[in-house]
Amino acid sequence: MMPWFARAVYRLQEAAMHRPTFAMLAELERTQWLSRDGIEALQTQRLNRLLQTALQHSPWHAERIRAAGLEAAVREGAATRADLARLPTMDKKDARGNVERLVWRGVPGGAFQYTTGGSSGEPLIFHFGRARQASDAAGRMRARRWWGVHPGEREAYLWGAPVELNKTDRLKTLRDRLVNQLVLNAFAMSPARMDGYLDALEAWQPKCLYGYASSIALLAAHAEARSRRPRLPGLRVVCTTGEPLYPHQRELIGRVFGAPVANEFGSRDIGFTAHEAPGGQMLLMSESHIVEVLDAAGRPVAPGEAGEAVITGLTSFAQPFIRYRTGDVLRLAAAPATGGQGLHVIAEVTGRQTDFVVAADGRVMHALAVIYVLRAVPGIAQFKCIQHTPDRMEVQVVPAAGWGDAARAAVTAGLRARLGEALRVELNELEDISPEASGKHRYVVSHVPLADAMKQAAA
Repeated sequence: MMPWFARAVYRLQEAAMHRPTFAMLAELERTQWLSRDGIEALQTQRLNRLLQTALQHSPWHAERIRAAGLEAAVREGAATRADLARLPTMDKKDARGNVERLVWRGVPGGAFQYTTGGSSGEPLIFHFGRARQASDAAGRMRARRWWGVHPGEREAYLWGAPVELNKTDRLKTLRDRLVNQLVLNAFAMSPARMDGYLDALEAWQPKCLYGYASSIALLAAHAEARSRRPRLPGLRVVCTTGEPLYPHQRELIGRVFGAPVANEFGSRDIGFTAHEAPGGQMLLMSESHIVEVLDAAGRPVAPGEAGEAVITGLTSFAQPFIRYRTGDVLRLAAAPATGGQGLHVIAEVTGRQTDFVVAADGRVMHALAVIYVLRAVPGIAQFKCIQHTPDRMEVQVVPAAGWGDAARAAVTAGLRARLGEALRVELNELEDISPEASGKHRYVVSHVPLADAMKQAAA
């Protein structure tokens, strides 16, 4: 589609869904040029709106606001960023155990349920509203514009896709094409499929390629192993997400695809949080997030020091995430944005790493292909998948209410749909799943080696 037509279709879709995406984009284009003081004043204004919503509609947060002695200030719209620090932090366990006392089902536009696996392998059910959806989409469009990619121009996504397309999936595929988006399945990356992906990219000629960092690196490694350089003269940026982007992956992707590589930071529960800008700085979406960096005792670290990212999502009205412990470790930079924006700058993110899994027929899949199966099954408090061989996978499960024979069968059937009917699934029910020696939780571990070039890209 011509970019103007794709942009018009996108606008109509967002209006039909009652999402103020393009109004938010126009606002973001303006507010990014505020001074740092102006940005923080805007954050304070939006923080008060969020706290007022939580006080009125989220009993769990309301109790904490009152216990901290902030009710009067919140009602008057006079709470400050310093007042925010008087509230206790929350984590996934809090969000998981108090859903009905957190969610505002009457939020304008409705509350929509989503399930995310999280880095610990503990599924989290949460809700988001139209404002959060629009904020994420508008933030990404603004970040694309930093790289010269405008709404309606062609984009390609190396992303998760279902095993079989149902009616809804087919309609979504049609919608993707109408707004100039091509989706390539990151859950089925056999050599033959990757050859096809390279052909599809050359035919599509995207301005932006977006996907999981390791999956794009895998495709780049495959192209290099084939002595192939995709002819993509109009490609302006490759945007990576979902996991750490390692220096050798950045160099490989940039070399093969002939375009700069920009990483993003965020999660399903807290939303699109930051994106790399030209020049290499990671800029926070400061209009929609307040980020605190805390040490192990919950105290703010000194400027430039690393600590855990504790984030308040300023557009999370349907289910507020206020002082939410993300488990990510990062450093904030004292230096301003070199592009002139007043946005905060993240100096470094220590993110999370996922493995690939390999099917018996040679297909290579992002670990999220497995995670999507487990997180959709009720009755699982925590999980970890260990692939020992292409036809053998151990699944460790900490059961919760709802776990039983039907759930066991769903896990086995779902994994076989992804990895092949011959897959032997070993279900082990445990009271707890211990972290790795590093202290990190890994929810998918594969002991199946990839081909040398691909292994280097996925390492």
